Amino acid sequence: MKTLIHTPIKRRQFLAGAGTAALVTGFPAVLRAQEPEAIRLGLVHPVTGFVSFSGTQCRVGAEMAIADINAAGGIQSMNGAKLEAMLADSQGRPELGASETARLIEGGATGIIAGYSSAISLATSQEAAKTMTPHIVDVGVADNIIQRNLENTFRFAPGFGSVANSAVEALKAINANGDAKTAVIIHEESLFGTGTAELLAKELPNIGIEVLEVIRHANPTRDFTNIALQLRSLQPDLIIPANYYNEYVLLARTLRQQRIAAKGIYSVLGGAASNLQFVQEFPDAAENIMDCNHWYDPNSEVAVQRRAAAEEKGLFYTYEIFLAYNAVAFLADAIERAGSTENEAIIEALNASTWDNHGMPYGPTVIENGQNMGAQAVNTQVQGGEIQVILPEEFASAEAIFPVPA
Repeated sequence: MKTLIHTPIKRRQFLAGAGTAALVTGFPAVLRAQEPEAIRLGLVHPVTGFVSFSGTQCRVGAEMAIADINAAGGIQSMNGAKLEAMLADSQGRPELGASETARLIEGGATGIIAGYSSAISLATSQEAAKTMTPHIVDVGVADNIIQRNLENTFRFAPGFGSVANSAVEALKAINANGDAKTAVIIHEESLFGTGTAELLAKELPNIGIEVLEVIRHANPTRDFTNIALQLRSLQPDLIIPANYYNEYVLLARTLRQQRIAAKGIYSVLGGAASNLQFVQEFPDAAENIMDCNHWYDPNSEVAVQRRAAAEEKGLFYTYEIFLAYNAVAFLADAIERAGSTENEAIIEALNASTWDNHGMPYGPTVIENGQNMGAQAVNTQVQGGEIQVILPEEFASAEAIFPVPA
C-alpha cells in the first residue's frame, strides 16, 4: 500500500498559484464567482407551414424581449441571470407543438411561450400542465385555452369573447346613424374563426344588424372568387372577415378586383387588417378597412420605442411581435419577483401580477383564472396608408370614416 505524504503548502506557494489563475481568468481563483445559470424559455411557434409569417413574427418578438431583458441586466433577483431562448417549430400542427413542448421542458425550459394559433396553444398548454411548467399564451384567442382550470396557463392579451364584445359595442357606436343594416361574416375554419363568427352572429342582431350569411372557408384557401360571387348576390352593408394573414390579403384583393361594394369592411381579429405589411404592399385594397384587434397604445412612449426598434431591424411591427414580446416580459417579471425558477413560485407570482410596462391600451393588470382582465382590443382603420386607432376615444388617433366613400 502506498503511503500518502501530506506536504504543507506554504503561503507564498498558494499566492503564486492564485496569481497564475488570475492571469487566465482575470480574478483570483479563490474569489472567482460563478456566472448564474441561464434561465431557459421555450418558444413554440409555427415558423414553417401556412401561418409561418405570423409564427416567425412571434418568434422575433419573443427574442427581442429576451435580448432587451438581458441587456438591462437579466433577472436581478437571481444575480443577473440571463434568459436563453429554446426554439421549436410547431409547423402549424397542434400535435407537433405538444411534442416539441415536451422536448423543451425535458431540456430544462423554465417556462413556455406559445403558440400563435389557438389550436396550437391548446395543445402546448395541455402538455406543459403535465409538469406544471408555466405557460404563457402569446396570441391564441380561443377562450377555452384558459377555461380548463390549468393552473400553469396564462394569457396577457384578450381572448375572442372579450374582443367580440368590444367589436359589437364599437360597431354600435360607429353605426350610430343606422347606415348598416345587414352583414355577411366570412371566417376561417379553425377554432379562432369559428368561435369568433358564432359570437358575432349571436350578438349583431342585438344592435340592429341582420346577419345574412356566415361563410366558412378552409385553411389554406387559394381562390375567393366564389365567395365574392356570393357577396355580390347578397349585397350586405358590412363584410366581416375573421381569418389569418394570407387568406385575409387574398380576400381583400379579390373584393377590390371584383368591385364588390359595401358600406364598410369591418374585421374582427382580421389577420391582415391591422398589419403594416398588408397596408404597404396593397394600399388600395387596405384603405378604409376597419378592424377590432390587438394594437398598441399610440400614445405610449414604450410602445413607440419598441416599434422603432423593430423597424430598425427591417421588420413590420405587427401584433404578433408586440404580443409575443409582452408574453416573455410578463413571464420574466414574474420570475424576477419570485426570485426562483421553481414552478410553484413563478405561478404564484404570475397570479399576483400587476405588471404594466407593456405599452398596450389596457386597464390595470388583474389576473383571474389565468386571464388578464385588464386586456382589451381596440378598433383601427386604415386611413391614408396608415393604421389609426379610432376607438376607444382615450386611445384614438383619428375618427372613423363610415360609411366609406364609394
